[in-house]
Amino acid sequence: MSLTIENNILMKNGKPFFYLADTCWSAFTNIKDNDWDYYLDYRKSQGFNTLQINILPQWDASATDLCYEPFEVIDGKYNYKKLNLSYFEHADKMCARAKEKGFELALVIMWCNFVPDTWASQFYSKGIMPIDCIDNYINIIHETFTKYEPLYIISGDTDFNTEQCIEYYVKCAKQIKELAPNCLYTTHIKGRYTYIPDNLYSYLDLCFYQSGHNAQNLGMPYLLAEEMADKYKGKPVINSEPCYEDMGYSRQMYGRWSKEDIIRAAWMSLLSGASAGITYGAAGIYSWHTTNKGFEASLGEGFATPKCWQQALCFDGAWDYGYIKYIFETYDLYGLKAIQELLVKENPEIRIARKDDKIVLYVPHNIDIELNLDLSNYKAIAIDLTRRYVSPLQTINGKTSIIKMTYFNRDALYILEKDVQSCDNLFVFNFSKKYLSCFARRN
Repeated sequence: MSLTIENNILMKNGKPFFYLADTCWSAFTNIKDNDWDYYLDYRKSQGFNTLQINILPQWDASATDLCYEPFEVIDGKYNYKKLNLSYFEHADKMCARAKEKGFELALVIMWCNFVPDTWASQFYSKGIMPIDCIDNYINIIHETFTKYEPLYIISGDTDFNTEQCIEYYVKCAKQIKELAPNCLYTTHIKGRYTYIPDNLYSYLDLCFYQSGHNAQNLGMPYLLAEEMADKYKGKPVINSEPCYEDMGYSRQMYGRWSKEDIIRAAWMSLLSGASAGITYGAAGIYSWHTTNKGFEASLGEGFATPKCWQQALCFDGAWDYGYIKYIFETYDLYGLKAIQELLVKENPEIRIARKDDKIVLYVPHNIDIELNLDLSNYKAIAIDLTRRYVSPLQTINGKTSIIKMTYFNRDALYILEKDVQSCDNLFVFNFSKKYLSCFARRN
C-alpha cells in the first residue's frame, strides 16, 4: 500500500509513518548488485525505511568503473531520443530488492543539471534534455517505477530561475501525475531556498527543503523549517538534505560536518515545523565513492573528497538517526507543531514543539529553562542523546515554570507529558462498573 497523508501526517497501512530516508542518490549508476544487497541489509538494521535515489545519473557522483547509461551516448553526450532500456530494467531490479526488504522509494525525476537555466546546468557535459524528449522519459519512468508506489520527487537540487526552467518541471509533474495519480509528489529544491512556483506547487502533496552544507549560517535547519511550514500550510514538511556526516563544508571552506552537527540539524528541523521525518546523508554514500576513483571537488559547492563508501556506511550518525525514529514511534510524536512562544526567554538554539498534551524540547547546552506554562501536572524526562541515558526532570512550578538543568553535558531531549493518572483511574473505574454490570446480567 502506498504512503498517504492524513491530518498532515504521513501514513502507511493506516498507521503514522516517520519518514527516515538515507541519501543514496547515485544508486542506479554506481553500486554493484552484491554491494546493493549488503547496503540494504545494513541500513535496514539501523531503522531506515526510505531511500532517496536519483533516477538519472548525478552530475557530481564519484567516478565509477560501471557503465549504466539511461540514454544512448554519442561523442560523450546523451541522445535523449533513444532510451537505453537495459538501464531501466536494472534499476527496476534494484527497486524490487529494496521493496522486498521493506523500504519505501523516493525517486528524483529530473535533477537540475538536465534542465536549462538552473545553477548546475552549466556543469553538465552530457547536455540538457530537450523538452520534447520529456514525454518518452516520463513514460518509461511510469512503466518502470510506479508499480512500487514511490514518492516521486519532481525536481532535484533545483532553483527556478526562469519560466523555461519552470516549464520543464511543470510538464514532468503534469504527465507523471496523470499516469500515477495515487503516488505522492514533492520537490527537492536548492539548499537554503524555499521558493516553489505556484503552478508546480499545485501538484505537490508534501514539501521538502534542504538546510544543506554551508557552515556560515547554522540556523538554516530551523529557520527554513519555520518558513516552509508558514509558507506552505497544510502540507507535511521534511528536511530532505541536512548537512551530511563527514561532508566537507561547502564553498571549499575548511572543515567537515560531525556527528554532533547532523544530530543538531535533525532535531532543530523536527521541532521547528518539519516534523514529518528527516533524511540522513553520509559523505561517500550519496555519491558512492570508491577508493582511488575520482571526485570533482572544485565544481558546484566545492566539497572535499569523501571517504570510500565502505567507511561511510559505518559512520555512527546513521544509528543516531535511527534512534530519532525510535523516539518518535515510542513517544507518539507524529504531528508536532513548533511552539517557541512557550520559552520565557527567547533562545533560537533551544527548539520546542507540542502535540496535544506532549511538549518536546531540544536543548543543545545545559541550562535552566523557564516556560510560560504551569508544569504542576506534567511528567517530564530528559534523554541524553549521546549516551541514551534517561533522567527525570526537576521542575519549579507556578504560572511560569522552571525546568532545572540536568546532570547531562549537552544534546538532551526533554519530553513532558500531562499526567493523566486521574483519567486512567476514572477509566479503570468505569471499565470495572461495565464489567460488573455485564457479569450481573449473565448471572
